[in-house]
Amino acid sequence: MHAILALDQGTTSSRAILFDSRGSVLGIAQREFQQFYPRPGWVEHDAEEIWRTQIEVAAECIASVPGVEIAAIGITNQRETTVVWDRATGKPIANAIVWQDRRTAEYCDELRAAGHEAVFRERTGLLLDPYFSGTKLRWLLQQTQNTNLAFGTIDSWLIWNLTRGATHATDVTNASRTLLFDIHRCAWDEELCRILEIPRSLLPEVHSSSGVVAKTAAGLPIPAGIPIAGIAGDQQAALFGQRCTRAGMAKNTYGTGSFVVMNTGSDAVTSTHGLLSTIAWRLRDEPVQYAVEGSIFVTGAAVQWLRDGLGIIENAADIEALAASVPDSNGVVFVPAFTGLGTPHWDAYARGTIAGLTRGATKAHLARATLESIALQTVDVLEAMRLDSGIALTELRVDGGASTNDLLMQLQADLANIPVIRTRTSEITALGAAYLAGLATGFWRDAEEIDAQWKADRAFTPSMDANTRAAKRELWQRAVARAKEWA
Repeated sequence: MHAILALDQGTTSSRAILFDSRGSVLGIAQREFQQFYPRPGWVEHDAEEIWRTQIEVAAECIASVPGVEIAAIGITNQRETTVVWDRATGKPIANAIVWQDRRTAEYCDELRAAGHEAVFRERTGLLLDPYFSGTKLRWLLQQTQNTNLAFGTIDSWLIWNLTRGATHATDVTNASRTLLFDIHRCAWDEELCRILEIPRSLLPEVHSSSGVVAKTAAGLPIPAGIPIAGIAGDQQAALFGQRCTRAGMAKNTYGTGSFVVMNTGSDAVTSTHGLLSTIAWRLRDEPVQYAVEGSIFVTGAAVQWLRDGLGIIENAADIEALAASVPDSNGVVFVPAFTGLGTPHWDAYARGTIAGLTRGATKAHLARATLESIALQTVDVLEAMRLDSGIALTELRVDGGASTNDLLMQLQADLANIPVIRTRTSEITALGAAYLAGLATGFWRDAEEIDAQWKADRAFTPSMDANTRAAKRELWQRAVARAKEWA
């Protein structure tokens, strides 16, 4: 039996999933890894622990399906998280700086004050924000005298280790999130590297998202010689897995944060409403496809906070029943700006705020306000997309862990006032990476074959009246304004 192995390296866990030619899951393995918060606003991972957990689950997943032969590997990863390692030893010089980390906010302010934002915006499609890899990389380089170094986002770090240091590579989607990559020329930009004081020698070679980049080395706990043939940042992989392959199609992935991405085809749209222009993917030698993206930093992480920080739920899944035990949030509004606000605000200094508390407020009202905050942040992004593109979405395709929460999905449909379509395949991000690898190696014949595999699980249609919707959005905007006043 032949299968594609997808390595899904996320913010809180490393996962491996085997897919057959029908796009069905044959095997799955997962390991969580430690999160480090050395200072307020700082978030780090141990890159060696990421590699260790990733290769362990890959081996475990393969072993769980007797007789399976791996046709190719597809990699999808948490984006922007930054690793710097010594080329000679292969050891990281420090913990990886995670995409959520805000330590370079003041440096981003300095870059803006120096008048650099326009050139970064024009060439990379990004804003000057600590979210992206470039300023994280500069910070790490300032902590070392070592010059024999390599930089990578998590995909590059995995490929380096899968090939035992033979290949230093990334793909266009991950490169497009670094602040160093010209998305129009599809090349590292010398001027941007100079502004951020990044030596060009540190950067990986950039490849298409679908195409053989390297093969696994001998001596690993997985077979040698497997083609590494698909690479995409997690949100682009989800867009591909959701089959949002035409301009105007959009998806939202509900994870630690949430990311709304809309395909814009061959056009790199310049946003005036706080969206990012980014590369959706490039298939082998075909033209690049672009997208606009709204990045919401804290959604699932807010549910984790209710569990771990406040202890009001025992498991993340418990939030649905608790929130459903009350008819509304009783005026409570929660803005989970734990690491600032992303689209459309891009305020690195905003902080989490709970407004509207009275003596009648209960943990159930806070739970419901948490779910509403996830939906309302998404609505803000969808409105920015409508204003930038002139396209009013007719549906939103959804995936990710929280998409299994029926109450949240109904709230999303109600507050966005559009149908929300949940895919039948819950592992859509990993499946997107598998599709990219399988198309490159002939495992799947063409796009039409994989289009036929997309199936809806359930559609949620709006049922909230217009006055209630408007009142909830107005309260939300007032609470967001309070969160932004914290600085």
